Amino acid sequence: MRSTPIDYATVKQKIQELGVAKVGKASIREIKKLVDDIEKATGERFVRMEMGVPGLPPAKVGVEGQIEALKKGVAALYPDIHGIPELKKEISRFVKLFVNVDVAPDGCIPTVGSMQGGFASFLMLSRIRENHNTTLFIDPGFPVHKQQHKVLGLPFASFDVYDYRGPKLYDKVKSYLDQGNIHSILYSNPNNPSWICFTEKELASIGKLANEYGVVIMEDLAYFGMDFRQDFSRPGQPPFQPTVAHYTDKYVLFISSSKVFSYAGERIGMMVISDKLFNARYPDLKRFYPNDLFGHAMIFGTLYPLSSGTSHSAQYGLAAMLKAANDGSFNFIEEVKEYGEKAKIMKKLFTDNGFHIVYDRDEDRPIADGFYFTYAYPGFTGVDLLEEMLYYGISAIALDITGSERLEGIRACTSLIQRDQFGDLEKRLKAFHADHPII
Repeated sequence: MRSTPIDYATVKQKIQELGVAKVGKASIREIKKLVDDIEKATGERFVRMEMGVPGLPPAKVGVEGQIEALKKGVAALYPDIHGIPELKKEISRFVKLFVNVDVAPDGCIPTVGSMQGGFASFLMLSRIRENHNTTLFIDPGFPVHKQQHKVLGLPFASFDVYDYRGPKLYDKVKSYLDQGNIHSILYSNPNNPSWICFTEKELASIGKLANEYGVVIMEDLAYFGMDFRQDFSRPGQPPFQPTVAHYTDKYVLFISSSKVFSYAGERIGMMVISDKLFNARYPDLKRFYPNDLFGHAMIFGTLYPLSSGTSHSAQYGLAAMLKAANDGSFNFIEEVKEYGEKAKIMKKLFTDNGFHIVYDRDEDRPIADGFYFTYAYPGFTGVDLLEEMLYYGISAIALDITGSERLEGIRACTSLIQRDQFGDLEKRLKAFHADHPII
């Protein structure tokens, strides 16, 4: 029986009880349950890096706005499917002030988290042109987006961007669009799980291809403004959040309240549809909807049957946060810089003990410190490394489930790690390094 920081026999037993052939290939939620069970059985506190959830208190201005709305009785009323006017106005202002693009309030729609916005968009975009049925994912990415496609029975294509940065990205994306079946492209920026950030030249090349081939770009901005190498916190002043919206006019932006406002529990996000796309008519939509206007079909044909609107009071909470940010009285970026500061410390603890960062550069400059980072250890695949590190009280997810081709890699999330755990993390990494000498 091996001697490891967390009781070896207990960890092994709990892995077996999970009933997954390879724990490294388990879903994020399965790994969470496994670690919950190990902690309960051993009484040991894990360094938990598997869940991409906020580790900071929710924005106070949002909580106060939501409480006030509840006191006024909105919980008894269905909200409009397309969102309350106050929120739609503030989303439109936010996009102008922090992204520097103009989108009418009509196309600014609250959703049950960005995940619902994605689900609805995948369904809609697969129907706008009969012979274009496939989404292209620029990976690595959020695993649940592919799961949503599987639930919907929709095909997708994907490639790992690791070897296709800079000028190579244009040719790689073009090779997929030349096949003639792609209706849209999805990526996250900053990226989950790798934390890469596309450069302006890369975004321009994606936008150019979108214009040439008539595809829609879906940009997942779940970590809005969290590339801390620049200051995106000043409303109406550059620099602005980088976006493909500066280079093409048919796009959908998914802006989450979960991370940047620490409002994950209220399940409210923003789906921002460009004016050109919102007002576009696609005759092929008539196969499924009575109206071929994209925006109308999205709201009344797709979002309505999915949820009949999102939380009424949470819309007021989000509106309050956005208004404060738009007015310059709430620096939401300053609130979340803690993630980047923790990442810098944690990455050094890993690299000091034989690990290396997998996705380490944005073209010619080092990657930012932020919500996620990726690591690997010589001699291990990511799947095997994840399982082995459970015995050392460290949890994460393998890049294998994110569409990454860097099969040696692990994704770590900085959010739930408290600074008082850095000592435990260092001790456990040193133990792992000692038990697995690099030859």
